[in-house]
Order: sequence, then structure tokens, then C-alpha cells
Amino acid sequence: MSKRPVVLVVMDGVGYTEKDNGNAVLHAYKPQLDFLMNECPSTTIKAHGVAVGLPSDDDMGNSEVGHNALGCGQIYSQGAKLVNESIASGVIFESETWKKSLDACKNGKLHFIGLLSDGNVHSHINHLFAMLKQAKKEGVKEVRVHILLDGRDVPETSALTYVDMLENELKELNDDTFNGCIASGGGRMVITMDRYEANWKMVEDGWKHHVMGLGRMFESATEAIETYRKELGVIDQDLPGFVISKNGEPAGTIDDGDSVILFNFRGDRAIELSKAFDYKDFDVFDRVKYPNVFYAGMLQYDGDLQLPDNYLVAPPHIKNTMSEYLVKKGIRSYAISETQKYGHVTYFWNGNRSEKFDDTLETWVEIPSDVIPFEQRPWMKSAEITDKLVEAILSGDYDFLRCNYPNGDMVGHTGVYQATLIGVESVDLMLKRVMDACKKANAILVVTADHGNADEMYEKKKKPEDPTRAKTAHTLNPVPFAIYNADVEIKEGSFGLSNVASTIVKLLDLDPVEGWNEGIIK
Repeated sequence: MSKRPVVLVVMDGVGYTEKDNGNAVLHAYKPQLDFLMNECPSTTIKAHGVAVGLPSDDDMGNSEVGHNALGCGQIYSQGAKLVNESIASGVIFESETWKKSLDACKNGKLHFIGLLSDGNVHSHINHLFAMLKQAKKEGVKEVRVHILLDGRDVPETSALTYVDMLENELKELNDDTFNGCIASGGGRMVITMDRYEANWKMVEDGWKHHVMGLGRMFESATEAIETYRKELGVIDQDLPGFVISKNGEPAGTIDDGDSVILFNFRGDRAIELSKAFDYKDFDVFDRVKYPNVFYAGMLQYDGDLQLPDNYLVAPPHIKNTMSEYLVKKGIRSYAISETQKYGHVTYFWNGNRSEKFDDTLETWVEIPSDVIPFEQRPWMKSAEITDKLVEAILSGDYDFLRCNYPNGDMVGHTGVYQATLIGVESVDLMLKRVMDACKKANAILVVTADHGNADEMYEKKKKPEDPTRAKTAHTLNPVPFAIYNADVEIKEGSFGLSNVASTIVKLLDLDPVEGWNEGIIK
């Protein structure tokens, strides 16, 4: 046991910068965070790019790689970087899964489903293009693409840019030996890309559109997007599903003898669709039609569930996580968040592992999220999370406690500035309760974030006269790091999320694991 308990609070999506492009963090009433950053040992740390295993510092961080880095104290090649390396080397096309995908659809169609953008958080359009070219090269005759529209990790109304890119790519490839087209689509927050089983209806609706060809029909994806925008006035991520018509029939239903590749590389919003394809005894919703297809993911999205059965690129094998180490030392830990980020303080924190290392020493608590647009209830479940966390701190039953407040990220993704202000302020209000509990229990509090989002709610204007447009994507800004109720000194230097693990272990009076990045305190 440690001499004093340590509590880690992750304020999801709360970047820290003086730059002001709709900076809801800067303008929020946040006396607790201001106190922590101005009066306590504090600094800012990197949470994007190479600091979290992504290809370059032009790449936004995200909650998955962020919690991987926080939980293991190391930097692993992640997501886009893994896939980039595999495509560049050609290894992906030498894999058994790629070969089986093409072999299985010799007399059928090859389908690609995924997020159509270059946001590089869930997917990248260039990965799709590379596979389309290779599929034609290897003799595939029929390809159908089912596009999920972004507007979240990229500008909110940029869908037509990516549709044009895809249409031009297909036009270049199409000839007497190859026929490829868009078959269905819809906004990522409406169909297919649910996570943590928060709203299975999204997946059911995606199944109807992609697999069965059931939905409102349009002659093209461009027509669908333009029509929905005029009728509904919503941004890309909220556009309803659509089916492309070809001679009055769906352009590409998924049928027996086809192959399906989900080209998203990030796992959280890929697991549910993978279950619907892989699990023969699936019963969450009535699939109506369950075609005999070969299904594969870009990555294995859940190593413990071995889901999906087939995948193109092996995920990083994360070793020596903090949880594994603390269990060996007999440290009792506690993890809590609401559904939207529960997997981040458990699965991603533990190195993409669904199960605990020790059922006795690890306690996980999930607060069910509301199924409601986040801008309508920007406080989310912050109070309920805090109720449980404070109770756990004061119980004396735990040595290390961690929680995630999703507000800055989930509300930030809506693009609604006023709601995001309230989301940030809600978290700050809860910080006061956590700080008071830590003081009472003589616990040390560490406060940080996994990436930015709420700190930049408007797109930068190219010209002063340009209209203000909401920004729904993550940012490239650093995140706060502060320690409360401890007499420590912050080192000088440049640090990132992977430096937090050694810091926490040191606060627990333990030695960091060999191979971890150094701690932030002297």
C-alpha cells in the first residue's frame, strides 16, 4: 500500500491554451482549474502527434491513444501510423486476411465500410484508396463503398470534398474489368458508428442501409447530402442514412459470397458492427438478413474478445501497463466514468484489454450515459460520477483512483459553443468536490486531459470576412497537468501523456517500471 492515496482526474477534451478560436476552456468559469494551474505544481503536456504514437505532430490526439499512453507510460505506434507502415511496406496486402477477403468474393462483391475523411482519428481516406487500387490490381471485379460522413474530426460540412475525391478515384479505376461505386452512407452519429453499446439502433439502422439496401434512395451521395442539408439543416455527422439507387434498385446490398472490410482503424466505434457480422448467435436486434460473407476489420478492435475474427493489421501489443504493475504490488485501484468513456478508463487504460488483471484489486464502475444529444444536457453524468468517486476516496478502500469526465470532448464534438462552456464548467464544479474529498482523505490529486477539443470551437478564418464556422474536431493544443495536495516540484522539459504513469507511481512511493518514460516531478 502507498502512504497516501492518489486520484487521477482526466478532463476529456480539455486542452489548455491562450489562443482563442472559440476557446470554451479559456472563457469558462473554472475557479478550480485556474487555482490548480496557477497556485499548484503544474505544467502543460503534449497529447497529440508523435507524443502518443501517431505519424506526425499534425495528427490530432484522441481518447483511445491518449488513455493507452496514460495507462502504460510508453509510446506505441498507433492507429494510422500502424496502417501507414503496413501499407507502405505492402505487408497488409501479403496478409492472410487480405488474401482471404479477395478469394471469398471471386464470384461476388468486395464491400468497404468506413468513415470517409482524412481526420486520421478513426480512418483515413488514403487507406481506402490504397485498398481499392490493390483490389483492382488483384482482379476484383465488383466493389461497393458504404460511406460514413464525418464532420467531427474534420470541418463540419466537408463531406462533399471527400465524396468528390472518392468519386474521382473510382472514375479512374472503373473500366471493362472493374466496377466500383458508392452504395450507401449516412452521418457517423446517426448510423453504424455507435460505441460502448450506448445506442444499438444506430448499428441496426446502418445494417439496414449497408446490408439490406433499405433506406431513402438517391441517385448519388452528393444528391443525398445536398438534399438532407436543405431539408434538415444539420451538419455532416448528423445526416440521416441513404441508399444509392442503380436502375431503381440498391446499388450494392451485401449478399452471400461477398466480402466486407471495415476500414476504420480505431476500435471503439467498430466493435458493435463487428459483432453484428461475426456473431452467428447475435440477438441485440433482428438482422433479418444475415449473409454468408467474409468479414474483416482494419485492426483487431478488441483483443480479449478476439473481435473481429479476421483483421488486416495487428494492433500494438502493449506490455507493462500501470494496472498490471500495480496489481503485482498489491495496490487497490478504482476506475469510473460514464458509458461514453468507461472503456477509456478500463479497456484502453489497460492496454486494449477488456478484462481486469485482478478481480479483487481492481474495481470498475460504469455510470450509464443518457441517450440524448450532448448539447441538450452538457453536464452529462458529472455529478453522478463525482458522487461515486468521492464516496470511494473517503472509503479508504483504494490506493489509486482514476476517473474520466467526458464533457469537454462529447459536448465539444457537437460544435455548440454555449453548451461546451457549460460542459467545462460542470467538470470544474465537480473538481471542487473531488479536491475537498482528497483534502479530507489526505489523498494526492492529479488533474490532466487526454487531448484538446473544447479549447477550439471555431474554425480559423482564412479571411476576416469569412463566416464563423463551428469546429467539432480535436485540437493540437497541449493539455493541463496539475498536482494538488502534495509538496512536489515539476521538472523542466517537454512532457507528454506517457510521462504521467511514472509520475503517479512515484506519488504512490513506488519505482517506475523499466522502459517507461520518465516522470514529470523531481
